[in-house]
Amino acid sequence: MNSQAKVTQSLTDTPKAGQVALTFFFGLMSKWGCSASEQKVLLGSVANTTYHKYKSLPEIRLSHDLLERISYLMGIHKALRIIFSNNAESAYQWVNKPNSAAPFNGQSALQFMLSGRMTELSDVRRYLDGVRG
Repeated sequence: MNSQAKVTQSLTDTPKAGQVALTFFFGLMSKWGCSASEQKVLLGSVANTTYHKYKSLPEIRLSHDLLERISYLMGIHKALRIIFSNNAESAYQWVNKPNSAAPFNGQSALQFMLSGRMTELSDVRRYLDGVRG
């Protein structure tokens, strides 16, 4: 592993980075209007006790999987804010609206992501990056 990769890994593998990621996550979930059960799925189907621990926004080292999930959500959020730069509210509503485009096939992006798999988070991000151009 080169020194730049070590620095990047060490910056994201800290309790403070975990707290920042969770703060972002719960803020976004509020804007998207996600229920607790939907949030738990998006976090990788975490248990109730883990969810409530995360909800208290502790300084905690998060797993690579969880950081990757939140990173995809950050990318989705960023892309939507760029696409809907003239209307922030539309950026938050988009995930709940039915979408006929592939890969959604009539589902909302949120319904699509609630499969719980990382692949769907990646697919939504990739779709939005394509829309952005």
